[in-house]
Formats: sequence, C-alpha cells, structure tokens
Amino acid sequence: MTVHYRHVQFGTLQVVLLGGAALVVLAVIAVKGWHPALGVALAILVPALLLFWRLVVEVDPRGVSLRFGVGLIRRTFPLAEITAAEPVRNRWYYGWGIRYTPHGWLFNVSGLEAVEITLAPGRRYRIGTDEPRALAAAIRTALEESGAGA
Repeated sequence: MTVHYRHVQFGTLQVVLLGGAALVVLAVIAVKGWHPALGVALAILVPALLLFWRLVVEVDPRGVSLRFGVGLIRRTFPLAEITAAEPVRNRWYYGWGIRYTPHGWLFNVSGLEAVEITLAPGRRYRIGTDEPRALAAAIRTALEESGAGA
C-alpha cells in the first residue's frame, strides 16, 4: 500500500516535563528512599511519557492514521468518510494530548498548528502537526486519487 504522507512529530515539552519530573522522582528515591507516593508519581509519569512522546500521522489510500507514543493509542479516519481537510491554528489553551474542543476532538503533541478534517456526517477532528499545509495537501491528494470526499 502506497503511503502518500508520513510524519513523526516529537512532543518536546512532554518529554522535558514528564521525563524531567520522573528523573526528579528517581533522584528523590535514590537520596531519601522509597515512599508509596513516589511510586504513584512514577506510575503516572512514565506511562504518560510513553503514551504521548510523539505523534505519527500517515495518509495512505485507506485513510488518515494517527499513533501516539508507543502506539497503544491510535485512530484511523477512512478516506471514504473525509469530506474536507484544512490547515487551522488552535488556541493556546486547547493544550496537548487528546481533548474535546469547540471544534471537535483534538489530537496533538506540540504546537498550535493543526489540520481540521471534516467527516461526512459533519463531525470535525483536528490533528496537530508542524506541517499543516503538507498534511492537508496529502489528504486532499489521497481523496482525489480515491474519488472519495470533496
């Protein structure tokens, strides 16, 4: 299957904050010894880091696929359901991760730029990217080649 587009976006802020906090907790454990609260902190920080350190976006003849971090969190939007793809800019307070915004669900690891895709029933989703024009163009090209969407 031909991939029209593949991009990996690194979540620098997540890695610095979550990884740094995990290192601080480990340093406290090394100096002060084990405490259950420190274990809870690590149990939250390490999985969050593994789940959200990057976002991989691919566009191929089947659709637009997203994978966060190690790949446990993923989503695919079939091309047959996509009617539009436009570059957009998110508000700073929409944040990162997976969240619901006034514009639909947002999948993002870094920055404010995104591509908003509209699905046939009118549902909207935003995919964060540092290449919004290239991603939107790849989606439009895949739509044209498949005869799906607009």
